[in-house]
Amino acid sequence: MKKTVLLFLFLLPFSFSIAQMIQGTVVNDAEQKIPNVSIYIDGTKIGTTSKEDGSFSLNLPSKNIGNIIFQKEDYETFATPVSEVLNKKLKVFLLKTNTIEEVTIIPFTEEAYKNHIRYFLNTFIGSDQENVKIKNQRSLKFAYDKKNKILKVKAPKTLIIENKNLGYEIEYNLISFSADFNSNMVNYTGTSFFKETKNSNKVKLNRMNAYDGSMLHFFRSIYNNTISEDKFIVNHVVQIPNPKYPTSEELNILKNFKEMARTSKTLLKIPEEISDISHRKNSQKPYALAITKTMIPDSDYVKRDGKNVLFSFKDMLQVNYSKYYYELKGKQFIKTTIPVVISSYLHPEGETFEVSKDGNISTPDLLIAEGDFTKNKIENMLPLDYQLGD
Repeated sequence: MKKTVLLFLFLLPFSFSIAQMIQGTVVNDAEQKIPNVSIYIDGTKIGTTSKEDGSFSLNLPSKNIGNIIFQKEDYETFATPVSEVLNKKLKVFLLKTNTIEEVTIIPFTEEAYKNHIRYFLNTFIGSDQENVKIKNQRSLKFAYDKKNKILKVKAPKTLIIENKNLGYEIEYNLISFSADFNSNMVNYTGTSFFKETKNSNKVKLNRMNAYDGSMLHFFRSIYNNTISEDKFIVNHVVQIPNPKYPTSEELNILKNFKEMARTSKTLLKIPEEISDISHRKNSQKPYALAITKTMIPDSDYVKRDGKNVLFSFKDMLQVNYSKYYYELKGKQFIKTTIPVVISSYLHPEGETFEVSKDGNISTPDLLIAEGDFTKNKIENMLPLDYQLGD
């Protein structure tokens, strides 16, 4: 059984102010002041820490629809939307983590760590693990469910990630990570705070190439109503069942045979039918993608309600982009003349997302992405307050 513990936030009277500010005090459940709490806007370089008396004040340069995070080791992390606490005085209650009881059915083991650390790093960090490293990697805990082929990873401590290519140190609070090897689906959520460590021309070049054509770039184009101007091409895509993929009945046959083979004391010969089902399961996808309409207008998936920009679509969107990489010639950043076409897929699945000026979206964990957008792992992750050329 998982015990749920609520973290409390009190809003106290505060005089009206035009400045974008969040301020207040952080205390424990005995109302004792908590110093040195990391307080930041998720995914940005905007942050501060609470003082000895638990007080804090955080100025925001512009409207932000993201979350403000309160984080300290040995305490439960608390997050709340910026829009709900802007220009209000807060009293934030944090609870000790030892008040949470956790019952783990599948244990976190050293064996699971050794067997799956490489997979985790490739999936979470990306391919360049020479220049992008988790400094406290050994604090990670791994659990692997062999029967269901599900990997889970937790981070009891905030991950300190050094990205030499982009010149950032990232404090990453990994909330959850799971990988289902049967469906090849990976899901992870977390909060991040960026600290700039280097800002050379080479670093600026790497940042520009990481930004160009990224999901951050795409959603900023949506907010600014510059999809066509920024050369994004959006198509309407639907999923259709793949007739070559095994049926549910065939998958049950395969599952039953594997279970029988696992418990059998003798070596079983694999029937041709079983071999065929297994091959089609591993080589095919359950659904094929079909483009039903090309170059759709942004009015098909964007609604503008006054100052609010809303993103929603019932099926899938294919987002294509011709990426011209930047090169550094002397002290100038120049785009190459030959593009690389990148393609991504977004599954809004009927959800409605509010898009902010900085390219952030509300409830980002509900938006499923495939293709090149998923290559934007930690190694290419930029803060939400990044501006081209920074």
